[in-house]
Amino acid sequence: MELEPLSTTTTRHKCSACYKQYKKKDHLLAHMKTSCHSVHDPKCGVCNKHCKSFESLREHIAGPLSKVNCSRIFAERGCILCLKICSSMDSLNKHKEMCHLTTPRPIDTVELYSESEMESYEISSIRSREAVAIDCEMVGGGSDCSLDLCARVCLVNEDEKLIFHTYVLPQIPVTNYRYEITGITEENLRDAMPLKEVRQIIQQILYNGESIGRARLDGGRAKVLVGHNLDKHLDCLKINYPDHLLRDTAKYRPLMKTNFVSHSLKYLTKTYLGYDIQVGFHDPFQNSVSVMRLYKRIHSQDHPIEGTKRVVSHSSLSFSKSSDSWKSMAHERMTPDELLEISRSNYKCWCLDSRESNC
Repeated sequence: MELEPLSTTTTRHKCSACYKQYKKKDHLLAHMKTSCHSVHDPKCGVCNKHCKSFESLREHIAGPLSKVNCSRIFAERGCILCLKICSSMDSLNKHKEMCHLTTPRPIDTVELYSESEMESYEISSIRSREAVAIDCEMVGGGSDCSLDLCARVCLVNEDEKLIFHTYVLPQIPVTNYRYEITGITEENLRDAMPLKEVRQIIQQILYNGESIGRARLDGGRAKVLVGHNLDKHLDCLKINYPDHLLRDTAKYRPLMKTNFVSHSLKYLTKTYLGYDIQVGFHDPFQNSVSVMRLYKRIHSQDHPIEGTKRVVSHSSLSFSKSSDSWKSMAHERMTPDELLEISRSNYKCWCLDSRESNC
């Protein structure tokens, strides 16, 4: 009697998001708890693989180790900026007309909002939460010139209109104007607006008539503030603004490098908007418009609402730091698709801002 050979087939447990495979279900569960996959992940338009950032998605579809089928289709009808896969070459060409943007005008050619325009803007902005973008140009202070002093500030609204711009008089002597970067001279700051007055105007624009307490609680009518390295800008202005109203392109996870280190605004603008900035002197209007465009591009993404499939009967089954035995047993019985359904992002996607403003 011949003995049947032992089967060497091993069951593999595959993540439904990034497609990694594991020998043990426990290893898949551990991966799901730390990966924080969600409907907000950047995703390949060909194979639907979830990636942790747009840069890792770009490597997946156009990098040296990209997947052959995904790379081929992307090369035929993919947008190199937003990484969208279009249905045809015609739709790709139409998409490029909207996606590939032009460099904003230099600030010296831009008109500031008039008083009447500013009044109508303030009235309309009361009806819904709007965003403003900020950029500061900083000169050096202190004996070693290492202190960042705000010398110029610019704010634009969602329509890319210049709503505030001024040179700023630092509170301590300037020891380095950093002219090669800022283009600022001693003459520019001779009759500049004092920092205290600048701070009051900016806070008036941001809080939009809302109390500080209400703004810190749920935002109210206060505006969303967009920028790149916002901590640095707010620190030099000596402004403390609620964290939940900040949208920082330097810290937004999908816009960061694969190791979650920040990109420069110059890189993000060239890579995702298609034009160059900071060629020569840094222009605060161009910087402000660019961060606003990046924010609006992410903000306009149409992601599904989390948890709409309702594949599980208890929302309390979602992953958390707690390791209740009953919850672990429930996870063991769930399929990879069900595990993905209860997984949640570890950052707030900016697409949620549009839903909140419509509530």
